[in-house]
Amino acid sequence: MSQPPLTPDRLDPKQAALAAFSGYFIWGLSPIFYKFLAFANPSEIVLQRVVWSAPILFALLYVSRRLGPALSVLNDRKTLIVLVCTALLIGANWWVYIFSVNSGRVLEASLGYYINPLMNVAVGLFVAKERFSLLRAIAIGLAVLGVINQIVTVGHLPVFALIMAGTFTAYGYVRKTIQVDARVGLFWETLIMAIPSLFVLTVFEIQGGAQAGHFFDGPHYAILLMMTGPMTVLPLLLFLTGARGLSFAIIGVLQFVAPTLQFIVGLMYGEPFSLAYLATFIFIWLGLAVFVFELLHFERKQKRAGIRPA
Repeated sequence: MSQPPLTPDRLDPKQAALAAFSGYFIWGLSPIFYKFLAFANPSEIVLQRVVWSAPILFALLYVSRRLGPALSVLNDRKTLIVLVCTALLIGANWWVYIFSVNSGRVLEASLGYYINPLMNVAVGLFVAKERFSLLRAIAIGLAVLGVINQIVTVGHLPVFALIMAGTFTAYGYVRKTIQVDARVGLFWETLIMAIPSLFVLTVFEIQGGAQAGHFFDGPHYAILLMMTGPMTVLPLLLFLTGARGLSFAIIGVLQFVAPTLQFIVGLMYGEPFSLAYLATFIFIWLGLAVFVFELLHFERKQKRAGIRPA
């Protein structure tokens, strides 16, 4: 079957893979950037991230001539309600991630992103009633064993990892209930959060003390806080651009680039990593290996049947 013609929104496979990989690469090294923001508390960082992302996304919609579809969302009450819910979920995810990074828990943050694909599989099986396979059940079982090992041998539940995986999985699942372009949806999610964020940041700047804002403390602080916008939008844009030209199997493999780099960054910063903790990761990695094998096997079956992957 012939390939569809390439368009500005659909790159050839090599360019698409490079774009998606670049997005995951930036996400993977993002803990290094957020370490430079340790002068601010996680709440201020998330608020600044939202405020500076909104105008960038508006500009992208304007350039790509998608302001019309974006404004049409205002006429759809159900879609707006769903976007409010997804805004809260992604905001919570960002907060936990930044708190984990700046409290020396980058390894746990990476664990959360490793768990996320397997949690998606679990939601697909038990909530969305998607096709059940033995390999998918094994992948989920190995992830569960990893969490149990973390509780029994390491001595604590990986709370931040589970919250990150849970909020992002819920975000993706709820987001699928509405037919909205990814960039349009993200614009409204950030705008929904940006309006109250501006108010809270103003309060931070006025009240001083432990909750003081840092934007006006000097150009160094202001530039770092403003950079949270591009650091949010750029990798997402690269991923969205690349995803249009790749199969689900390739995306499924590439999504492990980010947590792997985060894992390496965590080790570079000297975070404690015992053999018991390693066993948790081994269970998760084995589960992911089974998941990727099943994904690639399913794609090969589709190709043999003459079905072109999305």
